[in-house]
Amino acid sequence: MITKKEPNVFVVGHTNPDTDSICSAIAYANLKQKITGKKFTPKRAGQISPETDFILQRFGMKAPDYISDVREQVKDMEIRHVPGTSKGISLKKAWDIMDKDNLVTLPIIDKEGNLEGLLSIADIAKSYMNIYDSTILARAKTPYRNILEVLEGEMIVGDETGCLETGKVLIGAANPERMENYVDGGDLVILGDRYEAQLCAIEMRARCIVVCMGSEVSKTIMRLAENNNCAIIKTKYDTYTASRLINQSMPVDFFMRKEDFVTFSTEDFLDDIRNIMADKRHRDFPILDRDGHYLGMISRRDLLNVRKKELILVDHNEVSQAVDGLNSANILEIIDHHKIGNIETMGPVYFRNQPVGCTATIITQMYRENGIEIEPAIAGILCSAILSDTLVYRSPTCTPVDRQIAEELAAIAGFEVEAYAKEMFAAGSNLSGKSPEEIFYQDFKKFSAGDVTFGVGQITSMDDGELAKLKERMIPYIEKTFEEHGADMLFFMLTDIMEESTDLLIFGEGAQEAAKKAFKSEEEERTYLRGIVSRKKQIIPALMNVLQNE
Repeated sequence: MITKKEPNVFVVGHTNPDTDSICSAIAYANLKQKITGKKFTPKRAGQISPETDFILQRFGMKAPDYISDVREQVKDMEIRHVPGTSKGISLKKAWDIMDKDNLVTLPIIDKEGNLEGLLSIADIAKSYMNIYDSTILARAKTPYRNILEVLEGEMIVGDETGCLETGKVLIGAANPERMENYVDGGDLVILGDRYEAQLCAIEMRARCIVVCMGSEVSKTIMRLAENNNCAIIKTKYDTYTASRLINQSMPVDFFMRKEDFVTFSTEDFLDDIRNIMADKRHRDFPILDRDGHYLGMISRRDLLNVRKKELILVDHNEVSQAVDGLNSANILEIIDHHKIGNIETMGPVYFRNQPVGCTATIITQMYRENGIEIEPAIAGILCSAILSDTLVYRSPTCTPVDRQIAEELAAIAGFEVEAYAKEMFAAGSNLSGKSPEEIFYQDFKKFSAGDVTFGVGQITSMDDGELAKLKERMIPYIEKTFEEHGADMLFFMLTDIMEESTDLLIFGEGAQEAAKKAFKSEEEERTYLRGIVSRKKQIIPALMNVLQNE
């Protein structure tokens, strides 16, 4: 059986996601699912901020699962669910399973679903073609139930749960005088209906006798066998057929590969496993789930039909802000309110970009355009995103449309904007328990201007005292870890919402000069910017203008 992958489109915002990125992903996945009836799943490409966490808990929303890379993975393939079997089954039963289901490789698993080994057609062929000595069944610790199964026999004396652990396999074709010379204790003897031969084998302490041609066994022989702890198996087959078939009763545990086989996880990326598969001559490769349990099989041929992950991007349209592996995915839509960036797609996509203060504003419009009622919880997170992105209408990015829609959403969600916003921002600015690294990446984005890559992070608060404490923590951290952030210049905004001002921390060669020109400031090491609160509309354009011109 092959697992058909149900189409599932991921709706994801930018890395280091802010409230708009997370809330827009949740709301838009909800809208698309209602419109199409298909599966759309919100994802996050980074850590959720305290502000966003407060909002999701406030409206009873589950945080989207984290996704770091959208390259094709094993779990995106159609995995063949080849049923696993026990290591105690006979070679014949293993062959019957493989023949019936047209399998080349049979997985051997334990009761907990852990992979113990692999049995291939080649392994079975070797079991027939290789020359083994007569002790092979004992060395393989062959269970009696396997012998009964292969010979279609009946155990008329003995315990079928037992196991052949010692001795040889012999044909009792000679007369009793000759048999005494080669039958030893613990042997298994295949013979016919001759009373004398059966008696001789039992007296020589054979562990088991196989009586062929369906011959009846006398009560005397049965009683002697019981007294001498000798099992008796009766089969319909003749001596030649029984001796030919009995090797098929050996358990697969004796022949399966227990080492040097390659397994993959459902989380492995196909880019990483292609070369490994090419270097190995195996046809099939076992797949394990996240807990290490056997799940199914894939082959090199299965790599040809892998479906790319399908994405809808919200609140960004630049590669530097997108989840890793974007070039390997199929982008279906982009919903954004930022400047148009540098993302390229394989074909035409639905791209909606509007000059408003928040992506959530656009998504709210799309709910209305499609006649979909907005539930109170969805209204709550959409409104929260607008209030966060526009700093409660104080940001120059805020438009009358943002404000109107936010007020309408607040009415649906059942809260008063100013009171709720204070509670929301207070939750978001409580960073006392966060490390400088967590604070830095809470809302950090990278941009490119010519040959220069620069990053801009932002923290907002209604408490100027808290911002002053944050500055003391952030300056030494950024100075120490500057090179780790992967940018030529770094700017970190400490934004006071109530004062509508930003204390801009500046790092990197040429960054001071760029900031002085961009913001007409003569300050050293940092710049205090009154009336500037928006990264998107006030900080980025000014820096872009200076850096591109230079």
